[in-house]
Amino acid sequence: MPNSLFSGYSPWAGYDEMFLPSCEVRPHCKGIFDVFEQLAGEEFENRKAACESYFLRHGITFNVYHDQQGTERIFPFDPVPRVLTSAEWEHLEMGLTQRIIALNLFLHDIYHDQHILNDGTIPRHYVENAQYYRPEFRGVEVPKDIYIHICGSDLVRGGDGVYYVLEDNGRCPSGASYLLENRNALKRAFPALFEQCDVRPIDDYPRELLSMLRYISPTRETEPTCVLLTPGCYNSAYFEHCYLAREMGIQIVEGSDLVVIDSFVFMRTTKGLQRVDVIYRRIDDDFIDPTVFRKDSVLGVPGLMKAYRAGNVALANAVGTGVADDKLMYTFVPKMIEYYLGQDAILPNVETYLASEKTDLSHILDNLPKLVVKAANESGGYGMLMGPTASKKEIESFREKLIADPRNYIAQPVVSLSQSPTWCDGAMGGRHLDLRPYIIYGEEVKIVPGGLTRVALKEGSLVVNSSQGGGSKDTWVLR
Repeated sequence: MPNSLFSGYSPWAGYDEMFLPSCEVRPHCKGIFDVFEQLAGEEFENRKAACESYFLRHGITFNVYHDQQGTERIFPFDPVPRVLTSAEWEHLEMGLTQRIIALNLFLHDIYHDQHILNDGTIPRHYVENAQYYRPEFRGVEVPKDIYIHICGSDLVRGGDGVYYVLEDNGRCPSGASYLLENRNALKRAFPALFEQCDVRPIDDYPRELLSMLRYISPTRETEPTCVLLTPGCYNSAYFEHCYLAREMGIQIVEGSDLVVIDSFVFMRTTKGLQRVDVIYRRIDDDFIDPTVFRKDSVLGVPGLMKAYRAGNVALANAVGTGVADDKLMYTFVPKMIEYYLGQDAILPNVETYLASEKTDLSHILDNLPKLVVKAANESGGYGMLMGPTASKKEIESFREKLIADPRNYIAQPVVSLSQSPTWCDGAMGGRHLDLRPYIIYGEEVKIVPGGLTRVALKEGSLVVNSSQGGGSKDTWVLR
């Protein structure tokens, strides 16, 4: 590369987000390249330090469980943005909209008439044995028939340049605050970037989120009272909980701040009890009401499910959405799209093997060193085997797990994730990344233009999760 920042950079043989295989800059990245071209390494380091200082001053952190270095740390941020063309984004928007509509129709179906199970399109036992399927909520009506109000579907671009859906996160998807703060930090450190490039804004997200919460309120006569329910300050996404509540102008509460009286939910305030109409809950089903789910939970609200069943409070996301997060259900999403919408899936899945199927299990066991194995209900990079980089001991351990509990695992071939220039250890190097767009489903489907790009900061690594040492980038969608 001709300039100092990129002098040692080599575009990847698969798919490089900024450069063509010929080492030419992709046309839509020319604006960024021209700005960075003017910066010496020291100047770039100073700008990067300004971003880190912004994160530090604003307390932009996340918590890591079981970490010896302390629980709280600054969110790693790379200042080289990932850029998408308007045509690319339009394609992703269409595919994600199609997907969330189909997932919601599926959830309504399995909690009501179960047509897709009765006719065998999806084997019944896969749903009924799912960890987060809630059969006790069959027949319960949810506002506007929407179950997943906020979704973060993880996308990857393969070496072939095609976007694939890696998984859907429909319970309590996190990361939206980091996408917003990444943009704020980059604007301050590299103002010239935004002067030269026409980038779509993302700061409408909190407003759209609040609009959706108000839309699903069971109370329409007056402006509804919405709150964000958090497990507390030791949760890995607590910064985000506080951030979003503040940006929406609503109260952040813990379980002890709420009380249920006569099947209505009230919030304790200095002026007395105030009725709550909508809860944006960042607590999993298991902990949300100790009278129905885990009896030992001190995080939830006793009696909340009674108020929920009575239709006196709305929850975003609805109870029972976790079954759609199950990685086995992911395998069937293209079938859901065909079944409910009569369409082909716009965004393809990654090829997936189900360990619960004998033929698939045999293939998985024979090819463990070549596959990625995932637990059906884990997230954050936990419960996963990266076959090509795993030790023999790790492979044999997963072999035992697969044989003992095949329903709990899927396997996929390794996807050659696209790479992007990333500043690591004082030089520009290629690092693999994914993309988590944020979808809000209220009166209509809204998708933040871009999303959170997560990047593996270790050379050659395909694990992008922050809990596993990954970082993030700002994501640009050009007008």
